[in-house]
Amino acid sequence: MNYQIRLGLAAMAVAGGLIAGLTGCSKSEDVQVSAPLFKTGAAISTKTPLSGVVKGTLLADSTYRVTGDVFINEGDTLTIQPGAKVYFDGKGVWSFIVKGSLLALGTQEKQIYFTVPTATKTDVPGADVTKDPAYAGLWGGILGESTFKNIIIKWAHLEFGGGTVVTSPVSFIANGGKAYVISSANSDGIVVLEDSWVYGAVDDPIRPFGGKYNVMRNTFEKCGFTGGEAFNVKGGTVGNFAYNLIVGSATNGPKASNNGQKPGQPQTNVLFYNNTIVHSGYRRTADGRGGSINFEEGSRGGYYNNLMVNDKYGPRIVGATQTYSGNALVVADTANIKYGYNYHYVDSLKMANQIYPVLFAQKPQTTDFPAPSTFLPTGYKPGQAYDGSAVVQKNNPLFVNFPLPYVATKKVADVSYVGTWNFRLQSSSPAIGKGTTGFSPLTVVPVSANFGSTEITPPSTDVGCYPSNGKGNQH
Repeated sequence: MNYQIRLGLAAMAVAGGLIAGLTGCSKSEDVQVSAPLFKTGAAISTKTPLSGVVKGTLLADSTYRVTGDVFINEGDTLTIQPGAKVYFDGKGVWSFIVKGSLLALGTQEKQIYFTVPTATKTDVPGADVTKDPAYAGLWGGILGESTFKNIIIKWAHLEFGGGTVVTSPVSFIANGGKAYVISSANSDGIVVLEDSWVYGAVDDPIRPFGGKYNVMRNTFEKCGFTGGEAFNVKGGTVGNFAYNLIVGSATNGPKASNNGQKPGQPQTNVLFYNNTIVHSGYRRTADGRGGSINFEEGSRGGYYNNLMVNDKYGPRIVGATQTYSGNALVVADTANIKYGYNYHYVDSLKMANQIYPVLFAQKPQTTDFPAPSTFLPTGYKPGQAYDGSAVVQKNNPLFVNFPLPYVATKKVADVSYVGTWNFRLQSSSPAIGKGTTGFSPLTVVPVSANFGSTEITPPSTDVGCYPSNGKGNQH
């Protein structure tokens, strides 16, 4: 066999081996190609500060600086990819005014930031709240105008917002009024906040004036300076608030009101379930105000499976038009508020005597924990004063890492942040199995990777935001 023939046969053998190798690859050896990141319109350069009308895409892992109010026009979309940082300059209370759609699509591995890079968190027990930048309002908020379609925020940090606007950029906030970190005024618009962190606000970090909301698996710290709820709902709003950790709100965790309902808007209807609300209500000094959950002014809905620890007041339902310590209160839609399976722990007698707030209409449920029969008097009627000494420092829910009774400074108002504490439940926690799955979330937003909730997490039989099945809050 001559040289040319031998060379040809060798080449054929090599080629055959390559083909065999390629066709013989197992499925596990296939090349995995990552799906491209979601994008709308043109990429936006990091070289030009954000201000004025903006649409397109803020690119992953890039840093953008805001130097004025940002407007997303009706019909336009601004998408923010994973890992992007949106930095406010702190020189003006700038906001994102959404007339179209804002999609901030972070991931657990690559979270998005809306923050002021020059601000430093002050997370020390007993720190002077008047000097805490969390309450300074260093930027405005993400504000959905009456035409907005979508505000979708996933795996994002929203820090130091909710400041006072000199000239309001939206129709539903007055000049000189406080912005809210997230707000909206379209009852048909969709708002999703999930798996995110909200740190600080002058007033309420979230105040809807209408919209379809799904607020799930978030962490709220330092909500409100001298007043403010994590989620303060007004007329025309429907949705869920679930699996959220709220630490140190000025007033309540979530609150529902139908105040301001406009013609054509739905009645406020919200469901609060599987939340953990810790040490809230202590920056709101008014009697009868603040602590955990609140329904008033024609609102309807329900609350289940909530774990409330050392809050100033237990859940409050306004059951009659009345004046309480100088505050005029308007009755909730009490016939259409359902609740039960809620868990309380209190360090002091003052807290224990307000597990069922005096002068209000919430009714003890046999499914509540501790059992109402163990500390309420025979013949108890809603709103009546009672002696709760039997449950003081009893039924510790056994957090993984948080001291109960709280003895770090003996001042519960100092607890306003998570820090290194871990509010998950130990395996021996008496809070495990005290909840119910006998209700369904409100399905008012779509399930979608980009235009809705990733998941509308159903209720758990474990109370609080960290159920033992691992499907609640992921922080």
